[in-house]
Amino acid sequence: MADITEIEDLKRIYKRRVPKMFYDYAESGSWTEQTFRENSSDFDLIRLRQRIARDMTGRSTASEMLGQHVSMPVALAPVGLTGMQSADGEIKAARAAERFGVPFCLSTMSICSIEDVAEHTNKPFWFQVYTLKDDDFMKRLFARAKAAGCTTLVITVDLQIMGQRHKDIKNGLSAPPKLTPKSIANMMTKVPWGLEMLGTKRRFFGNIVGHAKGVTDPSSLSSWTAEAFDHALDWDRIRELRSWWDGPVVLKGILDADDARKAVEVGADAITVSNHGGRQLDGALSSIRMLPQIMDAVGDKIEVHLDSGIRSGQDVLKALALGAKGTMIGRAFVYGLGARGEQGVMEALEVIRKELDTTMGLCGERSVHDLGRQNVLVPKGFQGEWE
Repeated sequence: MADITEIEDLKRIYKRRVPKMFYDYAESGSWTEQTFRENSSDFDLIRLRQRIARDMTGRSTASEMLGQHVSMPVALAPVGLTGMQSADGEIKAARAAERFGVPFCLSTMSICSIEDVAEHTNKPFWFQVYTLKDDDFMKRLFARAKAAGCTTLVITVDLQIMGQRHKDIKNGLSAPPKLTPKSIANMMTKVPWGLEMLGTKRRFFGNIVGHAKGVTDPSSLSSWTAEAFDHALDWDRIRELRSWWDGPVVLKGILDADDARKAVEVGADAITVSNHGGRQLDGALSSIRMLPQIMDAVGDKIEVHLDSGIRSGQDVLKALALGAKGTMIGRAFVYGLGARGEQGVMEALEVIRKELDTTMGLCGERSVHDLGRQNVLVPKGFQGEWE
């Protein structure tokens, strides 16, 4: 791992190895990509408070997320199409998370199915669902997740309609990829990726094809997706969905203090402050910028996680210092997966853990539980004080 010292190292290998449409799927946002960029750049505005002559021995990044012991407060976020970044990618990522001691959350729009991942792992994982109109499909999806031993349900609440992602449209994103002169030419430069894909049978949306009514092959998936999401979603519907699951429920996609309060009212066990990685409402404020006021509103009432923009252990520390109980990483682990498969995900996690541990010590703290506002310097007006 000597050649991997930061997440950017994995990103460079990932870009060389994976077809353009799948690299662009991960490394892009909606419309102008302003929110996508600011999710990361706003972390740079927060400075760290260096402390000296503090006992740095016995440091620990261990914590808990939703009552689950974790080696550090970082979970692998639900990312669609992960099995197109690397053959059987969801299985590889889940195994890496299990080995490292952090939660893995499987996306409904995964290539490997719930059952595939359960069969190839030994510990329970989390499962993410969208707010869809089809009650029968949703209830069967919940039942499948429960049968597979999933402990936690993550409901994505910020995707009633899909933000326009220019790169995905121009690339003709699909799974498996459509064979056009442009895509074939690009894939011919990605031989190791192609050989891996030829060696697996998992190239479709495993949780959808053959399970949702009318979806028996990829050609019918796009029309199903366009009709499936619930444009009429309201808090009563979210409350109903929550009642269908008898374990912990996380509402992912909260970016407003009032919505955070509503999440408490409908019985969520945790919320994830997130703007979908900048892939939904372009022009929304970054997740880290919105975190302080959400913590002020509900931080003593519900467990709060932060997602979107984390690329380092220092970013994790800053989120924890501003009050988050845990964090989620998406792109950072995808870079590792696309670059080096399961081992690449392990390398990404180890980079983040080492950065978190070292930075924590240099800030004068020995445990992630001790991190707080005393460790960061936040510029005036950072907390979303906009008219």
